[in-house]
Amino acid sequence: MRLPEEYLGQIKTIFKDDYNAYLDCFNNPSFFGLRANTSKISIENFQAISPFKLRQVPWCKDGFYCDKHVGKHPYYYAGLYYIQEPSAMAPAEILPIEEGDFVLDACSAPGGKATKLANKLNGTGILVSNDISASRQNATLKNIERFGLRNCYVISEDTKKLKDKYPCFFDKILVDAPCSGEGMFRKDPSLINSWLEKGNDYYPPIQKEILDNCVEMLKDGGYLLYSTCTFNTCENEEIVKHCLDKHPEMKLMNIHKDYPFFEKGIGLEECARLYPFKLEGEGHFVALMKKDGKASTNKTSNFSSYQNNSLSDFLKLCNINVDNYHIERINDGIHLLPNHDFDNASIRTLRSGLLLGTIKKDVFEPSQALAMALRPNEFTQVINLSVDDINVQKYLKGETISIEQDYSGWVLVCVDSYPLGFGKANNHKLKNKIDSGWRVL
Repeated sequence: MRLPEEYLGQIKTIFKDDYNAYLDCFNNPSFFGLRANTSKISIENFQAISPFKLRQVPWCKDGFYCDKHVGKHPYYYAGLYYIQEPSAMAPAEILPIEEGDFVLDACSAPGGKATKLANKLNGTGILVSNDISASRQNATLKNIERFGLRNCYVISEDTKKLKDKYPCFFDKILVDAPCSGEGMFRKDPSLINSWLEKGNDYYPPIQKEILDNCVEMLKDGGYLLYSTCTFNTCENEEIVKHCLDKHPEMKLMNIHKDYPFFEKGIGLEECARLYPFKLEGEGHFVALMKKDGKASTNKTSNFSSYQNNSLSDFLKLCNINVDNYHIERINDGIHLLPNHDFDNASIRTLRSGLLLGTIKKDVFEPSQALAMALRPNEFTQVINLSVDDINVQKYLKGETISIEQDYSGWVLVCVDSYPLGFGKANNHKLKNKIDSGWRVL
């Protein structure tokens, strides 16, 4: 791999005696990882049923090193894991989420960190997943739906607009900022061309603005985590120092007691640097800050739920725990929303809460997202297929399958007790209702 001479000159001043070790790491392959979806399966149970050879990532209790080819397995389509580069697991792991928190993932796409934050919330509070790119947020939405998450809002706005809408609103904020991507050159050499085009001067103004906006959205006593996948100090420590100087209420936290395997920051030792020649992962930077003041507790509110005869009839097939949730109709969509006062009026929103389904001409049809959010004991008619059953692949391809059960109407199709989608049964045949965008081609 040919690295730009200008880049090599800059990086030599950062790595100093480790410069040759950094160059040598390009002779080694990248590491591949996955993270178990603890909203659906415990870490222990995932390890027990995993068909892959797994080895735990030291800084992420639900993260594992794995083989490169893990994305076509039925367990992936059932949302039991997310494919994620091991170093990229660190930011969401380090941000101290507590149940009931209001959390913002400010630069969320494609959703890997968002799904981890939601796992830590454990179905409580709310997660607002934002990215300025609506097209990239489509991938985030699909990942959130595949994980079966119910308490998320997926939006696409500039943080300048969000800071005016949500001052001092969030308990925790993650800013995985857009950056030059130097830490990913080994994994994705195409990023070198982007570096040659933009260099290191392009991103710092963007990073400073996003961070400043997010500080205004952070509650007193709240935590903000800033991260990048690059090495240069102008996008890392200098951005953090700018934030600390401009916002004296922000204090830098030392994370090395809990994560001693990371390198200390340059000039700001409390920050953490992940180097690909010192750990099994790519390059990353992480800084955790806390806002002065006393944290406040979020409260639920009372909401009335939307009612419809066709919806009511379908919900009789379900046994969903909707404590602290309510049902709203948004255009033709029927959504299950947390009972929290989150006003997303005038905010470009791709999804509010869990999409239960749609109503057209007063007839309710359940969504793929609902199927992914259910457990087998939450639906009356269930077909549970073994992972080795040929009908699993047929179903994932959108084919009609034969069934033994004498079911009629809506059926939840599962693999080893984990949902894949809906079907509609009649006369021992199951008409496939898996969403076309979820099928295996």
